[in-house]
Amino acid sequence: MRRISKLTRVAVGVASLALAATACGGTSSDNNDGGGGGSKEDLGLAIAYDIGGKGDQSFNDAAFAGLEKAKKEFDYKTADVEPTEGETDADKEQRLASLARQGYDPVIGVGFAYGPAMKAVAEKYPDTTFGIVDSVVEGDNVASLVFAEEQASYLAGVAAAKATKSKVVGFVGGVDIPLIHKFEAGYTQGVKDTDPKVKVIPQYLTQTAEEGGFSSPDKGKAAAEGQIEKKADVVYQAAGLSGQGVIEAAAKAKVWAIGVDSDQYQQEALAAYKDYILTSALKDVGGAVYALAKSVEDGKPLTGTQVFDLKVNGVGLSESNPKMAEVPGLTDAVAKAEEGIVGGSIEVKTE
Repeated sequence: MRRISKLTRVAVGVASLALAATACGGTSSDNNDGGGGGSKEDLGLAIAYDIGGKGDQSFNDAAFAGLEKAKKEFDYKTADVEPTEGETDADKEQRLASLARQGYDPVIGVGFAYGPAMKAVAEKYPDTTFGIVDSVVEGDNVASLVFAEEQASYLAGVAAAKATKSKVVGFVGGVDIPLIHKFEAGYTQGVKDTDPKVKVIPQYLTQTAEEGGFSSPDKGKAAAEGQIEKKADVVYQAAGLSGQGVIEAAAKAKVWAIGVDSDQYQQEALAAYKDYILTSALKDVGGAVYALAKSVEDGKPLTGTQVFDLKVNGVGLSESNPKMAEVPGLTDAVAKAEEGIVGGSIEVKTE
């Protein structure tokens, strides 16, 4: 039987970690990708980014924050590696194998797309601890870092229902896949539980990740503009780098955007639009990355499925924008919803 565990609040308390300013493109590493660059004892955490790469101000940057925290605390070499456009599972497998071969430990694939590659590589390097974000991969040396995205999205839906004046809100998903369905399901339920009269307009940018659903701000912008034309005055996005276009469109139309994964109100690259970022549905990817690194450093590597939910602060809702407090009833409604989810009186759907 696979072990299912929930990490403690201490282990995942990186949600408030300020993300370092990052730039798109290139591979960042303290070691050349040629093998043999130092003993295994000198090397620590390595992460391989998902589509969109570093600089997405969201999912990947949250992982980078966890890496930076581990690097500072444990004083070891780290590596973070960018994806390539149109890459295959074989490309991902080669990337993970290269990091393991050099001696990095743990090696984390950021995103469900690393699933097949992770399974193959973990079997070849049994002495290395591997981690994968947003997917479950079986293996004695693999930690599957999964989140209750639907719970954070429910809170975002509560906030949207309280903030809307038009009684129409939007949802923009990057790719039409089960993972993003969880975001939509929780958001819609939160909206409807708060105000059944509010209409939710959902839209997915692409059917597959290869079509750019997570990496095309122009697609996100166009989708949000279409929803705003249909009277949506709050738009929640779960679209990776494409979400920046959603936020831009909302700000230009002077309606609310809701960010995802990281506190996007705090992101330097989105500073021009921050006044219109009502809140963000947080997913503590950085905390999960750090927790796995710490477990390896402590000599007790985590394996199996690690669940990050509202009970352990693995997900949540940001409160950085002071304008949240100006929306009548919003703060109290979100707090009540959070209590209900943690206490069990509210069961959030995933579909």
